[in-house]
This record gives sequence, C-alpha cells and structure tokens, in this order.
Amino acid sequence: MPSRTGILFRPSPIALLRRDTLPHPERAIARGEAVKVRRGVFAEREAWRALAPWDRYLARVHAVALDHPGAVFCDESAAALLGAAVFGDPHVVHVSVPAGATSRQSGGIRTRVRTETDGILSSAGMTATDAVVTAVTLARHRHPVIGLAVADSILRLDRSLTRDMLRAENEHRASGRGRACARWVIDRATPLAESPLESVSRAVTEWLGFPDPVLQREFVATGGTTDRGDLWWPHLRLLAEADGDVKYDGTHGDPLEALQKRRTRDIRLLAGEVSKIAHFGWTEVTFVDPYRALLLGQGLQTVAPENTAALAGVKRLLAPRRHDT
Repeated sequence: MPSRTGILFRPSPIALLRRDTLPHPERAIARGEAVKVRRGVFAEREAWRALAPWDRYLARVHAVALDHPGAVFCDESAAALLGAAVFGDPHVVHVSVPAGATSRQSGGIRTRVRTETDGILSSAGMTATDAVVTAVTLARHRHPVIGLAVADSILRLDRSLTRDMLRAENEHRASGRGRACARWVIDRATPLAESPLESVSRAVTEWLGFPDPVLQREFVATGGTTDRGDLWWPHLRLLAEADGDVKYDGTHGDPLEALQKRRTRDIRLLAGEVSKIAHFGWTEVTFVDPYRALLLGQGLQTVAPENTAALAGVKRLLAPRRHDT
C-alpha cells in the first residue's frame, strides 16, 4: 500500500562509523574516543554523549539500516525516523518482516510480521511504515499516554493527515487486538499539542478527573501582542503552561533570560483575560501527585473519578529515575 504522507525521514543526528572506516575500534573505545552504537557501528564518544536519549535512539535506527539496507522499520523506530514522539532511548530497534516470517528479537532488533495493507514510506534509501500505520500500531500496542503523544505529533507533522484517517486504519485492520485502546487515543489526537509534554499533560489531566481544557487558546494584549496558552479553563480564567525543562537548562540560551521572558509574558497575560497561571514541567506531570496538587491549588475541581491504573502506568513508564541521564 502506498504511503499517505509526505513526511521525510530524519537523518542520523551523528556521524556513524563502520569498522572498515575506524581502524582498531576497540582501541578507540578503550581510549575513550569512540562508543559502540551496535555491532560493527561506532560513533565519536563526546558527540554521542551530547545527544538527547531520543536522538541516540534515532542513531541506533540508522546504525541498523547500515547493516540491513532493506529493512522496513516500524513502531518506535518508524516514529523516530518520522520525527514523531519517542520517549527516552528504547534501545531495541523494530523491523517488520513479510508474512510467513517469524517475529523474534536478536542483536538489538525486534521483528514483527507486517500485513499486506501496511502503508510503506521510502526516503533517503530507507523504508518504514508510514505515519498512519505507525501511529495506529503504537496506539494499539503501547500505553495510551505514549499512543496519544505519537498520534498528536504525527498530526502536527503532517496537517494533511486527519483523525478520520487514523480511525479508518484502526477499524479496517483484521485483528481486533488493541482496537478499543486505539479508539481512546484517536478520539483525542490533535495537532494542537505542540510537544510530548503537552500530550502527556492532557492525558494525565483527564485521568485525574479534571475537566478538559481548551488547547492553544490565543490571548491578544492591549499592544497587539498575541500569546498562545497551552491549557485553558475559561470558567476559572486559569491557564496552565507546559514548560519543558530544556527551556531553562541552558541548552537553548541563557536560562535567566528565558525566565525573564516568561515573567514578562505572564505579566502581559495577567493584565488581560487570564487570572491565574500555573507552570508545570515533565517531573510534575509524570509523577502525577505534584500536578494534581498544582491544579487543585489553583481552584480547579475534579468532575470524574481518577483512572488509577492509567496514572500508575504514566509513573512507571515516564517519571524520571535517579539513574536517568
């Protein structure tokens, strides 16, 4: 089946070196000059350490492509190539194989049997399941918070894709496994969520029992400046802002300057329609309890019981751990 998207694959974020282009790689590793990405593929150590976990995973996918040029990537590996949401470094690279082959895991590669109807996308000499297939597969077979983040990012990356296209893919698959889970994801998927943090916060907000917010509400200041807010509850005039930690860790400039810009923006918003602003980050949302306390402290009341099982999954899968780097 042909691809239903024009998204191009992301290139490797780092130069990858084959054994034949890196003399004595074991010595380079021992000297701290190189790291092994996978069997027979290496990278410069400092450049590797500078990568975010999800970019390391993208490099792993490209490393597999060097050894397996005909591979059809799927699941998280396809998501990484497409530029969709990937959480951390999953390590295992996912490849789909034709009907009649066997699903298995070996050498850091997990294979699964694909169907004849799977949409396939080829770009820059690589092949993967297309955006619609990738989003629906992950919505079916991963925790809903991950499925939602992937679906949101897919719709954001290619505005020609729609929820109806995702819904059709889900309903037309012969297997019913995961269909209901994917329906939950697809019914909520939107291109308005601008980051995985926003997607996760939307899911956690619902599972905590809070009312649905308005997404990406625009506020026009007296001077004509337009600000867009992440989560807006008009009955309280409450705005919640998803502030990724990367904004203030120095990665993208002076953190003090970033904080000053945030304060200036907050003052501008509070001079208009907004009465309260609650800032949150990855830690608050994925540990759940701090996020609940934050919203309750701003006067937001729950309207439904908590989904404790779903929230436990968020903590288990996404909350930072002491050894995370």
